[in-house]
Amino acid sequence: MFQKFKTALCLLKNNSSQIPFAIFRNISQCRISHIVSDRMYLKIMFKLALNKKLNISNPQTFNEKLQWLKLYDRKPLYTTIVDKYEVKEYIANIIGQEYIIPTLGIWDSVEEIELDKLPNQFVLKCTHDSGSIVICKDKSKLDFEATKKKLKKGLDRNLFWYGREWPYKDIKPRIIAEAYMEDFNAHELIDYKFMCFNGVVKCSFTCSERFTESGLKVTFFDKDWNVMPFERHYPASKNPPKKPINYSKMLRFSKELSKGIPFVRVDFYEINGKLYFGELTLYPGCGFEEFTPEEWDYKLGSWLELTK
Repeated sequence: MFQKFKTALCLLKNNSSQIPFAIFRNISQCRISHIVSDRMYLKIMFKLALNKKLNISNPQTFNEKLQWLKLYDRKPLYTTIVDKYEVKEYIANIIGQEYIIPTLGIWDSVEEIELDKLPNQFVLKCTHDSGSIVICKDKSKLDFEATKKKLKKGLDRNLFWYGREWPYKDIKPRIIAEAYMEDFNAHELIDYKFMCFNGVVKCSFTCSERFTESGLKVTFFDKDWNVMPFERHYPASKNPPKKPINYSKMLRFSKELSKGIPFVRVDFYEINGKLYFGELTLYPGCGFEEFTPEEWDYKLGSWLELTK
């Protein structure tokens, strides 16, 4: 474990341009990394992920400014809005309960899950992370033991240690069951994600084609729904999604939900013509995802005014 951490430090010192992602992943999981200060850890991870030195004293790029926000913008509200259960009441009080995906249950452990009380179709996930999701389309075919194993692993993981996204550090890990949502007029649910800078929506992007052979596509749009000329980590779709029916409402809600926050991404779904809230994200991609061309990292960075 110590050797993995030492290797990463050597690569950082030597300014290597060929840093394996495996080392990046392993370093975030090393317990020894827990004794490193947040500032130093972010410098190491930034270098490993983007092969660039992190300028935390005078950040210019979008990715750099996300790291700055992790360190210096620490409002108690942020812990609420990244909790997948607690955020629902917060959002409902602002835009209305009708835009919230129904909750079917909430539990502290996998042993407490009341499977017999859930409908035939549902979704299970942890309230404090982003990977432990189980989609059940037919309860009779669900491998419940495998499900519990996956969720238990998620409960034991603290997302804070991966990217020092401090709002996750003190969330109470729980399991939430939600209604299974399906759009009968589409092959997949598309995520509509709005990038809000100091309370202003500057652009948005969609996540589509997750389950295709070529994989996830991330396509950025300006406010007039024109495809923007850059990519961030994932390729853009060659067949960009059409503008959603509820686009104007998404813009309005994003503005309302982002008030008082330097940067936040507001996510929505459009299901059978109806709008639903997805989540709020403070540090998309953990601030470790590259832009192509790189100039757009600076362009989005210029939109984020830290002085406010």
